[in-house]
Amino acid sequence: MTESLFTRLAGALACCNIEEKLQLTAKLANDWQADQLDWRSTVQPELHCGRPEKPELVSPRKVKQRNPKSPEGRARLLHAIVHIEFSAINLALDHAARFPGQPRAYYDDWIGVAAEEAEHFSLLRARLQALGHDYGDFPAHDGLWQMAEKTSNDLLARMALVPRLLEARGLDATPPIQRRLAAAGDEASARVLDIILHDEIAHVGLGDRWFRELCGQRGLPAEITYRNLLQTYDAPWPQSPMNEAARLQAGFSADELAALAKKM
Repeated sequence: MTESLFTRLAGALACCNIEEKLQLTAKLANDWQADQLDWRSTVQPELHCGRPEKPELVSPRKVKQRNPKSPEGRARLLHAIVHIEFSAINLALDHAARFPGQPRAYYDDWIGVAAEEAEHFSLLRARLQALGHDYGDFPAHDGLWQMAEKTSNDLLARMALVPRLLEARGLDATPPIQRRLAAAGDEASARVLDIILHDEIAHVGLGDRWFRELCGQRGLPAEITYRNLLQTYDAPWPQSPMNEAARLQAGFSADELAALAKKM
């Protein structure tokens, strides 16, 4: 008997142990590729987001500034990115687990993203460990997951405001962070971020693809709907300067980027 995809997703999502979550995510992706999981299953378990006891989660205002010129500042900066990648594993698992009844390609996309985010987490955690620290050593904030909770009842809003809004901010932030790391002599971490930026363009692109697909199904103009959702959910407006080249690759149009820059 084929196992329910949603049961497996819920188990990986709920896991609090870091190493076990990574293993469960990798095995889930492998079993999915081997066609061993039933995506048409009607089994819908409760969903809980599992996290380790550390890092302590605080408001963004309480997260210290991260100047990479000092070793501790560089570690704090990398820790913040490691935390984003750990959160992104949970987000991709939740994207797939929370919304049954979607096409197979939808689950294929987000299970693949979960596996890639687990790889990103491991790469960046290794860089953090090379600086004498580990994930959990510093406080972090949880804005990504808070938006996931706000959009838990509407897949269109989820695609708009998590991958297409909050994760797209990483496309803007990564090149300046790379320059700061390189200036501080940490070329190795800057190069790891090359890998992650390349993959994240594709991840934001999946959010764009499914957002536009859902807008089409509902007869909604995608780019106007996106801006309306920013206001409805009191979401942070994209800040300039945006990484226009990366955003264009991810599916944003030039006209939309101009409108976002003008806050129209």
